This record gives sequence, structure tokens and C-alpha cells, in this order.
Amino acid sequence: MPRLREVPRAEVTDPKILFFYDRLFGPDKDPAVDHGTIHATPGDWWTVFAQSPEVFRHAVRGFALYRNASLDPLLRELGQGRAGYARGSQFVFSQHCKQMRSLGMPEDKIAAVAHWQVSDAFTPLERAVLAYTDGLVLDGGRVPDEVFDVLRGHLSDPEIMELTYITCMYDMHATICRALRLEFDDIPERVTEVQIPEGVEVADLSADLSGE
Repeated sequence: MPRLREVPRAEVTDPKILFFYDRLFGPDKDPAVDHGTIHATPGDWWTVFAQSPEVFRHAVRGFALYRNASLDPLLRELGQGRAGYARGSQFVFSQHCKQMRSLGMPEDKIAAVAHWQVSDAFTPLERAVLAYTDGLVLDGGRVPDEVFDVLRGHLSDPEIMELTYITCMYDMHATICRALRLEFDDIPERVTEVQIPEGVEVADLSADLSGE
């Protein structure tokens, strides 16, 4: 379950939160109890973000950016999907794979997002978007000139600004979802110590491996 309490419908007074509770879950459901959005997700992103109406409103204003953006939606989703994968968020990656599919992206490209570096499925611009995304997410914004030059050869300055902002915004959402264990990122830590069998005495590993 999420690491923060979900806010039940009865406690919500903010009209923007109630609007999305109604829109995504239905007006007769308490999404903090009866999970499941119309998009087949648990929905606890919404009920946890409702802890802070200010944060909630800021976040949904970010989503509204799509309406007037000039960037090709497929390039936008390619960056978002790769950002989710690179950050290790199953939720962000899954949602934007679905969105890429709904926009008509071929299945071979969606499948290759995880290993784009060795895939021939993408155009030079798409490869540059994926490389740029990795620079933003994995390298903290360190992007080679050669990658940026390809973007600049195909996109306007406003489009590059939108790509940068939206990709970084979803890197943030991926990070938050993992930290708070929201949606499909509600999973235990995968890297834990493998315990030795009961009754087995642990030897000095360093000494054994070094030949001492």
C-alpha cells in the first residue's frame, strides 16, 4: 500500500480534487477505499496527492500543458516512456507505453524503448529524443552536443523546451511514485540480502577469494 495515507472522498473539500475523483473513479465511488480508475490503474496517485491540494493542483496544471504544446505527441510520449523506464518506474513506463500505442506507435518501437541503443526501429530524430532523455534522467542533464545538434536539426526551440520540460516532469513523477510506492510502483525493495541457510557457518570470503 502507499506510504502516505489516501484521502477519502468524505474529507475532500477542494473542488479540483473532487472533479478528478468523479471523472476518473465515478461519482459514486470513494477512491481511497474502492480502488480502480477508468484507465485500469489502482488510482492511489490521486488519493495520495490529495494530501496537499496545492501540490495536486500544481501537478494537474502540468498535465494540461499537453493541450497547447507544439511538440509531436509521439515524441513527447517516447520521452516520457523512456523516462519511466530509465528511472525504474513501472507505473510511468506502463502508462506511456499505452499512450504511445493509442497514438499509433508500432509495437516494435514500443518494445524497443528498453533497448533503443541497439534497435533499428527508430528514426534519427527518435533516437536523439531517447538519447536526450537518458541524458536528462540518467546523467542529470549532461547531454552531448552531438545529441543536441540532431534535435536542433529537426525541432524548433519551443519544441525542444517542451520536450525538456515534459520529460523532466515525468522523471519527477516516476521518482515520486517509487518513493511513495504509488500505483504499479507499490512493490518491496528488490535488492535485499540473500540469507545463508540455517546452520551454515560463514567463511571469510575475502580470504578465500584472495587465496590467503
